[in-house]
Amino acid sequence: MALVTASLVRAAAAPQTTGWEIVRRNFLVYRRDWLVFLTGFLEPVLYLFSIGVGVGRLVEGFDVNGHLVPYAAFVAPGMLAASAMNGAVLDATFGIFFKLRYDKVYEGVLATPMRTLDIARGELTWCLMRSAVYSLGFLLVMAAMGLVESWWAVLAWPATWLIGFAFGGAGMALTTFMKSWQDFEYIGLALVPMFLFSATFFPVTAFDGWLRWLVEATPLYRGVALVRELTTGAVTADSLVSVLYLLVMGAIGVLVASRRFDKLLLS
Repeated sequence: MALVTASLVRAAAAPQTTGWEIVRRNFLVYRRDWLVFLTGFLEPVLYLFSIGVGVGRLVEGFDVNGHLVPYAAFVAPGMLAASAMNGAVLDATFGIFFKLRYDKVYEGVLATPMRTLDIARGELTWCLMRSAVYSLGFLLVMAAMGLVESWWAVLAWPATWLIGFAFGGAGMALTTFMKSWQDFEYIGLALVPMFLFSATFFPVTAFDGWLRWLVEATPLYRGVALVRELTTGAVTADSLVSVLYLLVMGAIGVLVASRRFDKLLLS
Protein backbone atom coordinates (compact mmCIF):
# COMPACT_ATOMS: atom_id res chain seq x y z
CA MET A 1 0.00 0.00 0.00
CA ALA A 2 2.85 2.34 0.80
CA LEU A 3 4.30 1.71 -2.67
CA VAL A 4 1.01 2.66 -4.30
CA THR A 5 0.71 5.83 -2.21
CA ALA A 6 4.29 6.87 -3.02
CA SER A 7 3.70 6.24 -6.70
CA LEU A 8 0.55 8.37 -6.76
CA VAL A 9 2.22 11.21 -4.86
CA ARG A 10 5.22 11.26 -7.20
CA ALA A 11 2.98 11.08 -10.28
CA ALA A 12 1.00 14.10 -9.09
CA ALA A 13 4.12 16.11 -8.32
CA ALA A 14 6.05 15.43 -11.55
CA PRO A 15 5.29 15.43 -15.30
CA GLN A 16 3.97 12.23 -16.81
CA THR A 17 6.43 10.09 -18.72
CA THR A 18 6.06 8.28 -22.03
CA GLY A 19 7.61 4.89 -21.25
CA TRP A 20 10.81 5.65 -23.16
CA GLU A 21 12.78 4.96 -19.98
CA ILE A 22 11.72 1.30 -20.25
CA VAL A 23 13.09 1.20 -23.80
CA ARG A 24 16.40 2.68 -22.66
CA ARG A 25 16.68 0.14 -19.83
CA ASN A 26 16.04 -2.79 -22.17
CA PHE A 27 18.64 -1.46 -24.61
CA LEU A 28 21.27 -1.29 -21.86
CA VAL A 29 20.48 -4.86 -20.81
CA TYR A 30 20.62 -6.32 -24.32
CA ARG A 31 23.73 -4.35 -25.21
CA ARG A 32 25.69 -6.93 -23.22
CA ASP A 33 23.76 -9.89 -24.67
CA TRP A 34 23.48 -9.01 -28.35
CA LEU A 35 23.94 -12.64 -29.42
CA VAL A 36 20.71 -13.53 -27.63
CA PHE A 37 19.05 -10.66 -29.47
CA LEU A 38 19.91 -12.28 -32.82
CA THR A 39 18.48 -15.73 -32.13
CA GLY A 40 14.96 -14.91 -33.34
CA PHE A 41 16.32 -13.52 -36.60
CA LEU A 42 18.43 -16.52 -37.59
CA GLU A 43 15.66 -19.12 -37.43
CA PRO A 44 13.53 -17.71 -40.30
CA VAL A 45 16.67 -17.14 -42.39
CA LEU A 46 17.64 -20.80 -42.00
CA TYR A 47 14.10 -21.85 -42.94
CA LEU A 48 14.32 -19.68 -46.04
CA PHE A 49 17.55 -21.33 -47.19
CA SER A 50 16.52 -24.89 -46.33
CA ILE A 51 12.89 -24.85 -47.48
CA GLY A 52 12.52 -21.81 -49.71
CA VAL A 53 15.66 -22.47 -51.71
CA GLY A 54 16.01 -26.25 -51.27
CA VAL A 55 12.40 -27.23 -51.88
CA GLY A 56 12.14 -24.41 -54.40
CA ARG A 57 14.27 -26.46 -56.78
CA LEU A 58 11.51 -29.08 -56.79
CA VAL A 59 8.42 -26.82 -56.81
CA GLU A 60 7.79 -24.48 -59.73
CA GLY A 61 5.84 -21.90 -57.76
CA PHE A 62 2.34 -20.77 -56.77
CA ASP A 63 -0.26 -18.35 -58.00
CA VAL A 64 -0.66 -15.17 -55.93
CA ASN A 65 -3.68 -13.15 -57.04
CA GLY A 66 -3.08 -14.02 -60.68
CA HIS A 67 0.73 -13.76 -60.54
CA LEU A 68 2.89 -16.89 -60.82
CA VAL A 69 5.51 -16.53 -58.09
CA PRO A 70 8.61 -18.78 -57.74
CA TYR A 71 8.49 -20.92 -54.61
CA ALA A 72 11.36 -19.14 -52.85
CA ALA A 73 9.70 -15.76 -53.47
CA PHE A 74 6.44 -17.27 -52.18
CA VAL A 75 7.95 -18.58 -48.94
CA ALA A 76 10.18 -15.57 -48.19
CA PRO A 77 7.32 -13.18 -47.24
CA GLY A 78 6.00 -15.83 -44.87
CA MET A 79 9.39 -16.01 -43.22
CA LEU A 80 9.51 -12.22 -43.08
CA ALA A 81 6.19 -12.16 -41.22
CA ALA A 82 7.41 -14.92 -38.90
CA SER A 83 10.58 -12.93 -38.22
CA ALA A 84 8.49 -9.92 -37.20
CA MET A 85 6.36 -12.15 -35.00
CA ASN A 86 9.39 -13.70 -33.30
CA GLY A 87 10.93 -10.33 -32.60
CA ALA A 88 7.81 -9.11 -30.83
CA VAL A 89 6.80 -12.29 -29.00
CA LEU A 90 10.15 -13.04 -27.37
CA ASP A 91 10.20 -9.87 -25.27
CA ALA A 92 6.43 -9.55 -24.90
CA THR A 93 6.26 -12.96 -23.20
CA PHE A 94 9.48 -14.30 -21.67
CA GLY A 95 11.03 -10.91 -21.02
CA ILE A 96 7.97 -9.33 -19.41
CA PHE A 97 7.15 -12.44 -17.37
CA PHE A 98 10.59 -12.51 -15.78
CA LYS A 99 10.49 -8.79 -14.96
CA LEU A 100 6.96 -9.04 -13.63
CA ARG A 101 7.10 -12.24 -11.59
CA TYR A 102 10.74 -12.65 -10.56
CA ASP A 103 12.91 -9.58 -11.07
CA LYS A 104 10.21 -7.24 -9.70
CA VAL A 105 11.35 -4.48 -12.07
CA TYR A 106 7.95 -2.87 -12.37
CA GLU A 107 7.51 -2.36 -8.63
CA GLY A 108 10.60 -0.17 -8.70
CA VAL A 109 9.40 1.58 -11.84
CA LEU A 110 6.12 2.54 -10.15
CA ALA A 111 8.06 4.29 -7.39
CA THR A 112 8.81 6.92 -10.05
CA PRO A 113 6.29 9.14 -11.89
CA MET A 114 5.70 6.33 -14.39
CA ARG A 115 2.27 4.71 -14.65
CA THR A 116 1.28 1.19 -15.62
CA LEU A 117 0.21 2.57 -19.01
CA ASP A 118 3.75 3.91 -19.47
CA ILE A 119 5.11 0.44 -18.68
CA ALA A 120 2.83 -1.12 -21.30
CA ARG A 121 3.76 1.50 -23.91
CA GLY A 122 7.47 1.26 -23.16
CA GLU A 123 7.56 -2.53 -23.36
CA LEU A 124 5.49 -2.55 -26.55
CA THR A 125 7.80 0.05 -28.11
CA TRP A 126 10.78 -2.16 -27.31
CA CYS A 127 9.00 -5.18 -28.82
CA LEU A 128 8.31 -3.18 -31.97
CA MET A 129 11.93 -2.06 -32.21
CA ARG A 130 13.21 -5.63 -31.91
CA SER A 131 10.64 -6.81 -34.43
CA ALA A 132 11.60 -4.00 -36.83
CA VAL A 133 15.30 -4.89 -36.62
CA TYR A 134 14.59 -8.56 -37.36
CA SER A 135 12.31 -7.64 -40.25
CA LEU A 136 14.71 -5.17 -41.83
CA GLY A 137 17.55 -7.68 -41.71
CA PHE A 138 15.40 -10.36 -43.28
CA LEU A 139 14.07 -8.01 -45.96
CA LEU A 140 17.65 -7.13 -46.93
CA VAL A 141 18.43 -10.86 -47.21
CA MET A 142 15.40 -11.25 -49.48
CA ALA A 143 16.51 -8.36 -51.67
CA ALA A 144 20.05 -9.73 -51.91
CA MET A 145 18.66 -13.09 -53.02
CA GLY A 146 16.43 -11.51 -55.68
CA LEU A 147 13.22 -12.52 -53.92
CA VAL A 148 11.56 -9.09 -54.07
CA GLU A 149 9.18 -8.94 -57.03
CA SER A 150 7.79 -5.40 -56.81
CA TRP A 151 8.46 -1.84 -55.66
CA TRP A 152 5.46 -2.30 -53.38
CA ALA A 153 8.01 -4.07 -51.17
CA VAL A 154 9.12 -0.69 -49.80
CA LEU A 155 5.91 -0.88 -47.73
CA ALA A 156 6.68 -4.40 -46.51
CA TRP A 157 8.89 -3.15 -43.69
CA PRO A 158 6.21 -0.80 -42.27
CA ALA A 159 3.77 -3.70 -42.67
CA THR A 160 5.93 -5.81 -40.38
CA TRP A 161 5.57 -3.12 -37.72
CA LEU A 162 1.86 -3.91 -37.69
CA ILE A 163 2.67 -7.60 -37.21
CA GLY A 164 4.97 -6.73 -34.32
CA PHE A 165 2.34 -4.44 -32.83
CA ALA A 166 -0.35 -7.12 -32.99
CA PHE A 167 1.75 -9.95 -31.53
CA GLY A 168 3.52 -7.68 -29.05
CA GLY A 169 0.25 -6.36 -27.65
CA ALA A 170 -1.41 -9.77 -27.52
CA GLY A 171 1.67 -11.45 -26.06
CA MET A 172 2.01 -8.81 -23.37
CA ALA A 173 -1.65 -9.16 -22.40
CA LEU A 174 -1.49 -12.97 -22.23
CA THR A 175 1.72 -12.87 -20.19
CA THR A 176 -0.02 -10.97 -17.39
CA PHE A 177 -2.27 -14.02 -16.85
CA MET A 178 0.63 -16.49 -16.61
CA LYS A 179 1.68 -17.75 -13.20
CA SER A 180 4.61 -20.10 -14.01
CA TRP A 181 7.09 -20.94 -16.75
CA GLN A 182 5.02 -24.03 -17.60
CA ASP A 183 2.30 -21.73 -18.94
CA PHE A 184 4.59 -20.83 -21.84
CA GLU A 185 3.86 -24.23 -23.33
CA TYR A 186 0.53 -22.77 -24.43
CA ILE A 187 2.38 -20.02 -26.31
CA GLY A 188 4.32 -22.61 -28.27
CA LEU A 189 1.15 -24.62 -28.78
CA ALA A 190 -0.38 -21.61 -30.51
CA LEU A 191 2.63 -20.27 -32.42
CA VAL A 192 3.93 -23.49 -33.99
CA PRO A 193 0.67 -24.45 -35.77
CA MET A 194 0.24 -20.86 -36.95
CA PHE A 195 3.77 -20.87 -38.33
CA LEU A 196 3.25 -24.14 -40.17
CA PHE A 197 -0.28 -23.65 -41.51
CA SER A 198 -0.81 -19.88 -42.00
CA ALA A 199 -0.08 -20.12 -45.74
CA THR A 200 3.61 -19.77 -44.97
CA PHE A 201 4.78 -22.71 -47.07
CA PHE A 202 1.77 -23.34 -49.31
CA PRO A 203 -1.32 -21.39 -50.45
CA VAL A 204 -4.38 -21.14 -48.21
CA THR A 205 -6.37 -22.65 -51.10
CA ALA A 206 -5.00 -26.01 -49.97
CA PHE A 207 -7.64 -25.89 -47.22
CA ASP A 208 -11.37 -26.28 -47.73
CA GLY A 209 -14.47 -25.09 -45.92
CA TRP A 210 -14.32 -24.18 -42.24
CA LEU A 211 -10.62 -25.07 -42.01
CA ARG A 212 -9.71 -22.42 -44.55
CA TRP A 213 -11.87 -19.89 -42.71
CA LEU A 214 -10.08 -20.78 -39.47
CA VAL A 215 -6.65 -20.29 -41.04
CA GLU A 216 -7.64 -16.96 -42.57
CA ALA A 217 -8.77 -15.77 -39.12
CA THR A 218 -5.35 -16.27 -37.53
CA PRO A 219 -3.13 -13.21 -37.02
CA LEU A 220 -0.05 -14.69 -38.64
CA TYR A 221 -2.00 -15.46 -41.82
CA ARG A 222 -3.12 -11.81 -41.97
CA GLY A 223 0.52 -10.76 -41.62
CA VAL A 224 1.76 -13.26 -44.21
CA ALA A 225 -0.97 -12.28 -46.69
CA LEU A 226 -0.21 -8.58 -46.26
CA VAL A 227 3.55 -8.90 -46.69
CA ARG A 228 3.24 -11.38 -49.57
CA GLU A 229 0.96 -9.07 -51.54
CA LEU A 230 3.43 -6.22 -51.07
CA THR A 231 6.59 -8.13 -51.98
CA THR A 232 5.01 -9.74 -55.03
CA GLY A 233 3.10 -6.66 -56.20
CA ALA A 234 -0.22 -8.53 -56.18
CA VAL A 235 -1.93 -5.99 -53.93
CA THR A 236 -5.71 -6.29 -53.36
CA ALA A 237 -8.33 -4.94 -50.97
CA ASP A 238 -7.49 -7.88 -48.72
CA SER A 239 -4.41 -5.94 -47.64
CA LEU A 240 -6.64 -3.32 -46.01
CA VAL A 241 -8.48 -6.05 -44.11
CA SER A 242 -5.15 -7.34 -42.79
CA VAL A 243 -4.06 -3.84 -41.72
CA LEU A 244 -7.27 -3.25 -39.76
CA TYR A 245 -7.13 -6.72 -38.21
CA LEU A 246 -3.56 -6.25 -36.93
CA LEU A 247 -4.22 -2.72 -35.64
CA VAL A 248 -7.29 -3.83 -33.67
CA MET A 249 -5.51 -6.88 -32.27
CA GLY A 250 -2.56 -4.81 -31.04
CA ALA A 251 -4.76 -2.07 -29.56
CA ILE A 252 -6.86 -4.58 -27.61
CA GLY A 253 -3.70 -6.25 -26.34
CA VAL A 254 -2.25 -2.99 -25.04
CA LEU A 255 -5.53 -2.06 -23.34
CA VAL A 256 -5.84 -5.45 -21.62
CA ALA A 257 -2.17 -5.44 -20.59
CA SER A 258 -2.43 -1.97 -19.08
CA ARG A 259 -5.48 -2.94 -17.02
CA ARG A 260 -3.86 -6.18 -15.91
CA PHE A 261 -0.76 -4.25 -14.82
CA ASP A 262 -3.07 -2.05 -12.74
CA LYS A 263 -4.52 -5.11 -11.05
CA LEU A 264 -1.23 -6.89 -10.48
CA LEU A 265 0.91 -3.96 -9.42
CA LEU A 266 -1.46 -1.47 -7.81
CA SER A 267 -3.67 -3.73 -5.72
